[in-house]
Amino acid sequence: MISPKIPIAKEGYPFLGCTVLITLIVAIFGYKFLTVVSLAVSFFILYFFRDPERFTPKENDSLICPADGKVILIEKIFDDRFFQEYVHKISIFMNIFNVHVNRIPQSGTVERIIYTPGTFYSADSDQGGLRNENCATIITSDAGRKIAVVQVAGLIARRIVCWLELEDRVKQGDRFGLIRFGSRVDLYIPGSVQISVKKGQIVRAGETILGQLIA
Repeated sequence: MISPKIPIAKEGYPFLGCTVLITLIVAIFGYKFLTVVSLAVSFFILYFFRDPERFTPKENDSLICPADGKVILIEKIFDDRFFQEYVHKISIFMNIFNVHVNRIPQSGTVERIIYTPGTFYSADSDQGGLRNENCATIITSDAGRKIAVVQVAGLIARRIVCWLELEDRVKQGDRFGLIRFGSRVDLYIPGSVQISVKKGQIVRAGETILGQLIA
């Protein structure tokens, strides 16, 4: 049974509190237009930081999607950043209307967390994927399979939040962070994985199966 929780990411509380306070102040002073505007902003922030429960499929050797959004890239590349071998790279773009809480693709142990400062190009551009500020988490499963989940900042999104620490034990489908106001998540997975999504497909964090790990 899932324990009930407030369906709002905690990082949204300061933003929501500020806009609600402003709404009350302008309403008290009788500024109707500003009241409507600030109320609309409050509802948008409430919507943006929503954190609904997800029901992760219980399938062995499956990789679960780490982010809501649209698959903008699927390619096999030689990865010289993390693994020094050929891997599949899957990129998921999150617009401002997607849920921005990120989730764990596979159960295992956090081996490395690598924060890299950078620029702030549009997150769905090639330059954005290569040069933008990012935070990469390397997870090793109990079977020894390694994946990298990379949170990438964007043109508007300039705050990456990762709640993980080294040697944390993580469970598939669990929340691990978010990126504020639109961005992307890149996933580097073994080249032997059988991919089950397509470019252009809309996916959901914690629920969509990206592929199957082949022994």
